[in-house]
Amino acid sequence: MAHLRLGDTAPNFDATTTEGDINFYDWAGDSWVVLFSHPADYTPVCTTELGRTAALGGEFQKRNVKPIALSVDGLEDHKGWVGDIEETQGTAVNFPIIADSDRTVADLYDMIHPNADNTATVRSVFIIDPNKKVRLTLTYPASCGRNFDEIVRVIDALQLSDEYNVATPVDWKDGDDVIIPPSVKNEDIPANYPKGHTEIKPYLRTTPAPNK
Repeated sequence: MAHLRLGDTAPNFDATTTEGDINFYDWAGDSWVVLFSHPADYTPVCTTELGRTAALGGEFQKRNVKPIALSVDGLEDHKGWVGDIEETQGTAVNFPIIADSDRTVADLYDMIHPNADNTATVRSVFIIDPNKKVRLTLTYPASCGRNFDEIVRVIDALQLSDEYNVATPVDWKDGDDVIIPPSVKNEDIPANYPKGHTEIKPYLRTTPAPNK
């Protein structure tokens, strides 16, 4: 049983999905991926989550992100459930749902937590970058729906940090000031952070959003 940690390479797999058979790496291509699991089809919390993911399609696209969902139910169930999601959430499901009935992917990604439930996957989220590295993991219990605003926010933060060598403070949102990492020396700041900076403490230095 693998315990995936941040920085690990996300395991590749072949799977049957609502959009045909895929090889995960080929399907992901050069995109970021949000891979998230659901305890079961035809469950109320998941229905709202998949609707929200579909509604965020444009936001994900802007960020070069592909969402993909998983549950351990079969393809026929998935296809029936998609109809319910479209009807109740008012949006077409525009991303694949993996039918993982033999639990291959659930086991690869450690999505079954026996002390919580022996058969269903917990609500896991993996954010995977274009190099196939795991950049964030979240694990929620079956009873609690996830906050997809947070998932989008984290993607913004990760992409910004990768591009500009910054860190993001508590409750940061796109456009807010960011933090210059302690590893950057004061004399190197002007060349790398042309918008100037504020020193609150020697280890806490902020600079305006570099991407705005």
